[in-house]
Amino acid sequence: MAWLVLFVAGILEIVWAYSMKLSDGFTRPLTTVVTVVTMVASFGLLALAMRTLPLGTAYTVWSGIGAVGTFVIGIVVLGEAVTLTRVLAAIMIVGGLVLMKISTTA
Repeated sequence: MAWLVLFVAGILEIVWAYSMKLSDGFTRPLTTVVTVVTMVASFGLLALAMRTLPLGTAYTVWSGIGAVGTFVIGIVVLGEAVTLTRVLAAIMIVGGLVLMKISTTA
């Protein structure tokens, strides 16, 4: 269950990062509210997952989901550049997440 909670926390991290971009420096009220609410929910779920999972594993997986997810959103939705170096970096992050998952017994 902790892994599912952590996954949802990571998805919410993607949502708040994207909505923060859309908030235009917190000048748009609706997207600012979405950012703050999803940020609090993401941190709350991360804290809940940390009750069971080791700190290093939980935080690394949470931030990795957010990093790779926002990378994909940036490319797919915002039209950011797709370069070999950026894609390789994302692949290495995913590899690290997989290693963290399989190295944790919780």
